[in-house]
Amino acid sequence: MTQVNQERLINHFLDIVQIDSESKNEKAIAEALAEQLGELGFTVTKLPVPEHVSNGFNIYARLEGELEGSIVFSSHMDTVTPGNGIEPIIEDGVIRSKGNTVLGGDDKSGISAVMEAVRVIKENNHAHKTIELAFTVYEEGGLHGSKNYDMSYIQSNHAIVLDSGGPIGTIITSAPGQQNLKVTITGRPAHAGLAPEEGINALTVAADAIMNMTLARIDEETTANIGVVHGGQATNIVMPELYIEGEARSLDDVKLAKQVEHMETTFKAATDKHGAEIEIISTRAYNAYKISDDNAHVASIKEAFESINISPFTKSTGGGSDANVFNEKGLTTVNLSTGMSKVHTTEEFIKVSDMVDITRFLTAYLTR
Repeated sequence: MTQVNQERLINHFLDIVQIDSESKNEKAIAEALAEQLGELGFTVTKLPVPEHVSNGFNIYARLEGELEGSIVFSSHMDTVTPGNGIEPIIEDGVIRSKGNTVLGGDDKSGISAVMEAVRVIKENNHAHKTIELAFTVYEEGGLHGSKNYDMSYIQSNHAIVLDSGGPIGTIITSAPGQQNLKVTITGRPAHAGLAPEEGINALTVAADAIMNMTLARIDEETTANIGVVHGGQATNIVMPELYIEGEARSLDDVKLAKQVEHMETTFKAATDKHGAEIEIISTRAYNAYKISDDNAHVASIKEAFESINISPFTKSTGGGSDANVFNEKGLTTVNLSTGMSKVHTTEEFIKVSDMVDITRFLTAYLTR
């Protein structure tokens, strides 16, 4: 089996995590990657996105192959906050940040692995499948890059997103849909010391609703959470208004609809009970997907893992990714682990050996 150049892989990863690219600020990383992909022989297209999505652009890149078949590899270019001024450290085969930022392995580990696999294939003159790359902006917090991706460039009918954690060999074949709720409860202000009985406290209404709401882990497929609360002006005013954001997720669309209805009904019942008013804005963030284990795309991925002595397994996740959006747009897409751990925290890390192994997989998959 062709050897991955570990030093080159890791150096590239260290280089790109040091390019600031918090969500909506991906211009620098997008420009750098577009140039690097051009140098690797890709035909690169900078795909514009609306200004409110990013100051950068989505990337489409294509490298014609000699073997039958083609594949889209996708990773996102943005990081969560705090993601500026990242200083990566390698200790005992583990890469982490200095500790005051995230590392950015989510998702630059995927980008580095794909690009190293291409370098290995090219320098060894291996025949390979046609490679299409879809690198996206603003994935964190809403999958906005993939939602705004110009799919007219994509010619493959299946894709691999490299944006998950767990052991190498993890194949995410199902992920939940998510519904977001934005709730405004309007009570009635009053002086809290002189005439509190004349007011309707919006927080009391919300507390009543939430106490009667089934939240957190609903079942093995479904979760729900209240995550944002804003309200109040002063301690001597009965709180007149409260703003709440919540979400529900499920692998099952029927269960998701049922949970959302339960949350909305419970909010409205509490509002009616206390004589307050309510506005609920309910929007679908993304849809669920489920791909069967005997799908040909899943089977070919498993075969490539087995060819390099890594045991593959399929599983579901509780999180959304660009794979949700690409599946919705008709591109059969699974999400693979790159070995990223403790993502979205300043303790985020990734093992060098895992990055090498996912690169070995990509090389094997492309040259089979």
